[in-house]
Amino acid sequence: MLSLGCPDVADQYRKLMKRSCDREDMAIRCGVDIIEIDRIRKSVEELESFRNRVFTDQEISYCENRNRARYESYAARFAAKEAVLKALGTGLADGTEWKDIEIRNDEKGKPEVILRQRALEIYEDIGARSIDISLSHCNGYAIAFAVIEA
Repeated sequence: MLSLGCPDVADQYRKLMKRSCDREDMAIRCGVDIIEIDRIRKSVEELESFRNRVFTDQEISYCENRNRARYESYAARFAAKEAVLKALGTGLADGTEWKDIEIRNDEKGKPEVILRQRALEIYEDIGARSIDISLSHCNGYAIAFAVIEA
């Protein structure tokens, strides 16, 4: 039995889990991706077409304003786009493009996913209700994990 140390919190957790588990139609779709930061750095520095093909203007602005952490930010966003594509179950097939998926940060800094065009159509086609993304980078790698509730 899970012990959360506080009866009120434990009761709230049990109620939440029961409500989540009682939904017979719920599916969780996950995607994960890891990328070498140096690989993205080289692509961004040497191929302007790569940056403009993969990242939205807002993503480019965000990453460029990160100064020393710019390449970690580009790499984390690239990994996030890959993770979302995997969670959608399509990859870049079926007409989806890189810029159909945008990674932004909310006012508190939490990354969020903005879907457009074909990626949004697929999201709606699978009956998705929410999407969450987690980003991290360390020791030359960036990783992202996407979860879609459908």
